[in-house]
Amino acid sequence: MDEAGTIDEMEGLYRGAAAKKDEITRAAPLTRVLAKIVDFVLVFGLVKMIPGLGFFVGLAYLAASDGLFQGRSIGKKLLGLRVFICRENSEDVFPCGYRESVLRNAPFAAAYLISGVFWNIPVLGSIFSFIVVTAVLVFESLVMMGSENDKRFGDEVAGTQVVVDKQGEINVS
Repeated sequence: MDEAGTIDEMEGLYRGAAAKKDEITRAAPLTRVLAKIVDFVLVFGLVKMIPGLGFFVGLAYLAASDGLFQGRSIGKKLLGLRVFICRENSEDVFPCGYRESVLRNAPFAAAYLISGVFWNIPVLGSIFSFIVVTAVLVFESLVMMGSENDKRFGDEVAGTQVVVDKQGEINVS
């Protein structure tokens, strides 16, 4: 394959066109965790900046964030990651859309929602909220560490894979 063909294929990848599975590199788990932390910080910032509605705006962002920017949440965009839809019966991959984003982020959104409902109950509510959020984070982390393809439960449900994005700005791996 000549150099011009390779460049055209890579440009197609970043314009949102289909790419081949063998053209992508799985993202390192640590980089994925850092990107998710950035997204969580953004969500909690929204809660504080928009009284009343901030909780719901944060929930919407948390659920749909990976459908933004052709498969990149703000955290993933900053850390040079992208979420692709990887179908088992196809070699082509496509950037994550809103539907897949909601599916893959449902565990985090559910924990956030449950936490928000119970958070204002004195003492026991904050303890219960902490336990729920921690349980989801630990579960997703264990599934990702035990997966052959570094996929967490949400990725398995949505048929997605987090990959290194050559257009990203910061790379910590």
